[in-house]
Amino acid sequence: MPEQTKTKLTPKTLARQAYKELWLKGNSTCPGCSLSLALRWTLKALGPNTCIVAPASCTNVVVGLYPKSASAVPFTNMVFAGGASAASGIKAALRARGQHDTNVLVWAGDGGTFDIGIQALSGAAERGDDLIYVCYDNEAYMNTGTQRSGATPFGAITTTTPAGKNEHKKDLMAIMTGHHLDYLATACSSYPMDLYEKITKARTYRGLKFIHLFAPCPPGWRFQARHAIKVGQLAVQTGMWVLYEIEHGRMRLTGPSKRLAKPDAKMKPLSDYLKMQGRFRLATGAIYDELERWVRQNWQDIRDRLARETAEPAGPESRDD
Repeated sequence: MPEQTKTKLTPKTLARQAYKELWLKGNSTCPGCSLSLALRWTLKALGPNTCIVAPASCTNVVVGLYPKSASAVPFTNMVFAGGASAASGIKAALRARGQHDTNVLVWAGDGGTFDIGIQALSGAAERGDDLIYVCYDNEAYMNTGTQRSGATPFGAITTTTPAGKNEHKKDLMAIMTGHHLDYLATACSSYPMDLYEKITKARTYRGLKFIHLFAPCPPGWRFQARHAIKVGQLAVQTGMWVLYEIEHGRMRLTGPSKRLAKPDAKMKPLSDYLKMQGRFRLATGAIYDELERWVRQNWQDIRDRLARETAEPAGPESRDD
């Protein structure tokens, strides 16, 4: 396990460390876009010695055209299914040139990760390719018209589920945990310091590192752009989205989720989160009940895992079976 910094990250220290802008203003993202906010802080954490591979998603549109692109680091547009494959090839080419310390970042949406690109991601993870893979999850195919994806939650309206989706969101973190990666984590665009710390930690590991990033989408989710931060915060505060990291198979809650795990902690009502979004406007009481059950079960699974790991001896090479 790599040595971790003991310095507590505060807004003041963050301002000193992350002053350089590598995702530039004036890009064509929608007002309130979580993608732009999260990618900005991801690149601040990685630094200029980074190249990006983006499979088909909103990012390919909003990056703009050279020489006036929004990215101040090398950026490769890639087909939907080829994000991780292309990044693996770029990393191998850099290694052949002796550039071992260049960060190769895959920045992919949920469509290019949960569904179309999952085979390339799984292959790169199994091989241990030295990449940082971030799935920015806005829970639908937003760039092509808000079609449902494997990340779309139960009850949400999309253009292909006009009465609300009948299936729950795919448990992508469970799938990636099964690849026995040294580091994987969840994050949320509304908590940039948590994201910054996790990206900074991910770059200290070798092999594939996976970050599942929750990224609210104002036009796709049908809420006002000025509420983008609040919607992401409510997702965490209601327990709908959980912030954690897994290092060498051991889970640790982070940010507000760490406080919510305490026995006396109370989550905000899930309805506070759902009612802010037009995509849940057709949700009935039964749908609300099912989503609340899903949240309770997810948290119970997490608490059970934490209890098991607490009872087990810690070791740097421990893995989940």
